[in-house]
This record gives sequence, structure tokens and C-alpha cells, in this order.
Amino acid sequence: QVQLVESGGGLVQPGGSLRLSCAGSGFTLDGYAIGWFRQAPGKEREGVSCISSSDGSTYYADSVKGRFTISRDNAKNTVWLQMNSLKPEDTAVYYCAARPQLCGSDYDVFGPGYGMDYWGKGTLVTVSS
Repeated sequence: QVQLVESGGGLVQPGGSLRLSCAGSGFTLDGYAIGWFRQAPGKEREGVSCISSSDGSTYYADSVKGRFTISRDNAKNTVWLQMNSLKPEDTAVYYCAARPQLCGSDYDVFGPGYGMDYWGKGTLVTVSS
């Protein structure tokens, strides 16, 4: 059974950091682009970052550029999202998702993720004092 499993969410104060993990269960992430998406209460899901499989290219939404870093280790079958300088507006459920090879168009990366083939169940990030 193909599964993506997120972990690492929690409660953090503004300015703090968290590292989210996305692990493959039942399949290898190698060969897949992995995107991170988030959905805040009452808002549409949006893409925040993506890392391709072929050349490791990375993409970031303007709202997180310079604060978030995506990385992968295919030997560990894991992708991470390091989130620094967190803001209350980063509060959301964060999901990782997979599609073959490339991250795709800007809409694929930064839109609601309709082009992704596999999804995790999400991990909640709350940024609050």
C-alpha cells in the first residue's frame, strides 16, 4: 500500500522553527517530485515548496522564500521541510504529496495540488504565543 507519512508538526512560538518530515511507506520516493502543501482554516489548500526527482530543483512560494528549505535523502526515503522564522500566518495543516519526476508548472507547485498523485494525511503546525 502506497503511503506518505508526515511528522514533525506541533505548537511553536512566532520566530521559532520546526522541521517536517515526509516518509514513503510502501514505495520509494526516488523518482517522484515531492511537494509540500498547506491548508489553513477557511482557506484553500496552497503549495509552499517542491523538490524534483531528476535534478533536485527546488521551488518556494514567495510567502516562505528565505524562511523554508526543502531537502531530500533518497537513501532514507525521506523529504524534509525546514521551517524557520515562523509566523502566525504559517499556521495550517501541512501535507506532502508526490508526482512522477518533475514538480510541474507554477500552478502544479503553488496551486491546490490537483496534479499530485499521492498524498499524506497531514500534520498540524500552529504558530502562536
